[in-house]
Amino acid sequence: MPSTALITGATEGIGRALAFTLGEAGYRVGVCARTESKVRDLLAQLRAKGITAAGLPCDVGDEASVDRLTRHVVAELGPVDTLINNAGIGVLKPLLELTTAEWDATMATNLRSLFLVTRAVLPGMRQRKHGTIVNVSSLAGRNGLAGGTAYSASKHAVLGFSRSLMLEVRQDNVRVVAVCPGSVDTPLLHQQSMLKPDFAKILRPEDVAQTILDLLRLPERALVSEVDIRPTNP
Repeated sequence: MPSTALITGATEGIGRALAFTLGEAGYRVGVCARTESKVRDLLAQLRAKGITAAGLPCDVGDEASVDRLTRHVVAELGPVDTLINNAGIGVLKPLLELTTAEWDATMATNLRSLFLVTRAVLPGMRQRKHGTIVNVSSLAGRNGLAGGTAYSASKHAVLGFSRSLMLEVRQDNVRVVAVCPGSVDTPLLHQQSMLKPDFAKILRPEDVAQTILDLLRLPERALVSEVDIRPTNP
């Protein structure tokens, strides 16, 4: 039976590229995002490519919503053996302009979701003694970023979560990988006024998706626990 991958935040940017890259590599693809129409359109596009896919709109920071999603994906596609925690938001502004609601939304989407979605699929992975969890962090998870107090803090926490979980589950043959991309040409980056990258030189979502696929294809005895992905010539 083909492997099933669940990708959060799948309708745009890195998540969308992952859905097609993994689907074309033979994975069954489970997807989610907040907006129902975008999920519906993505599923139609995946299926038009011959990719077996299922998904629901989901707030990955909400426990009940995550439970509905994971039950649906398992029922439609089979047990999840690859989880890619990709959903994320970025609110970049000076600290004194940051609202409590923006801080809480950042932590719910970028961090709380890792706990909820991972907790939902991890028992099956441990029982089957097989699985890979990829957590998409950022180079902002290693370095400070002016205007990034909420975003950078959340991405630093993703690394701490990943390092600790890796030590907890590796004895069950479950791999945990933290991926830290640099600047990627995504809608999230275009929405920021504080960053002015050279869009002709930075990474594309497909670059990150291909790197993650390569990590998934490593021999099962091999674990690369953290990867930085940078533009070659920014």
